[in-house]
Amino acid sequence: MDTEAELQERDRSSAPATGPEERSRSSRLRHRVAASLPWRRLGALGAACAVFVLLFGTFVVQPFLIPSGSMESTLRVGDRVLVNKLAYRFGSVPRRGDVVVFDGTGSFVQEGTGENPVTALLRGAAASLGLAGPAETDFVKRVVGVGGDRVVCCDARGRIEVNGRPLDEEYLFPGDAASRVPFDIVVPDGTLWMMGDHRSRSRDSRDHLGEPGGGMVPVDRVIGRVDWFGWPLGRVGSLPGTSAFDGIPAPGPAHG
Repeated sequence: MDTEAELQERDRSSAPATGPEERSRSSRLRHRVAASLPWRRLGALGAACAVFVLLFGTFVVQPFLIPSGSMESTLRVGDRVLVNKLAYRFGSVPRRGDVVVFDGTGSFVQEGTGENPVTALLRGAAASLGLAGPAETDFVKRVVGVGGDRVVCCDARGRIEVNGRPLDEEYLFPGDAASRVPFDIVVPDGTLWMMGDHRSRSRDSRDHLGEPGGGMVPVDRVIGRVDWFGWPLGRVGSLPGTSAFDGIPAPGPAHG
């Protein structure tokens, strides 16, 4: 019979060699694994943050880069504003004076002229993160008329009238006329009459009067309301309100 000493000796002889070189290789491997763990955690955290910001921008508040001077001086080229996508989600509807971002497909832009679907998806994701400009079909304007309103340009003093009441539009670009294009329209229910604050540089509802839809934007095409400035730092804060539409009478048979 083997003695206990012989068994221990046989076990030691059959064990794999663990010389200095093998121990050094194992130590380097453990070091590489340990060193990579913080980067993996940071990568996972970064991905989670990107997903959160993407979802937040898609459903709650989205950055929007102002691409033109059509809303000066209220909004300037290069401003980044924050669009409140919950403003009209729970029964509220756009009101006169609101500055809104909307999809102009079918009203300001013909159907079928949008981006390639894949390009649109990538651009939309980048826009939700505030990394890209708006789609060519997205516009920012001020609501001047809502469903049932009669909007007329202009009275003897060059002011736009809504339901017979003239507007004192303090937000207009200095020196700009309320409109050089005469019109007299009644806004259909469920749609909006949109105009830029820099009227001489704004292509808005007036420019689409003779087209299908007559320049009216369906309410369900509104993406959200511009509530805050996000950039530049000197303008960070809430968008100024307006009293121009206070006291407008409700639309009725006399105005339609």
